[in-house]
Amino acid sequence: MRTEYDFSKGKRGAAIPQRGKTRISIFIDDAVLDEFRSRAEKAGTGYQTMMNDALRTYLAETDRLVTEKALRQILRQEMPMYLKDLKGRSAAKKKIR
Repeated sequence: MRTEYDFSKGKRGAAIPQRGKTRISIFIDDAVLDEFRSRAEKAGTGYQTMMNDALRTYLAETDRLVTEKALRQILRQEMPMYLKDLKGRSAAKKKIR
């Protein structure tokens, strides 16, 4: 072995860069990360791979963002059923008393 090495032309980063992937730093809720790690351990795969697959699936299934128009339509459909359910619960509570 040499007693001294020349690192003047050295570069930072992975020795072999991976194509199609980018290293990033993000904050993930502890509970979410713990769950992915637990599931990945049970499945025998890496948790980062599992998270990447979950994001890819979400993007494939979600073709558009929720717009104001779409949200208003959803609320018009769902609110009557929700309010009816609330009234039913309120009436049931009154009968119990």
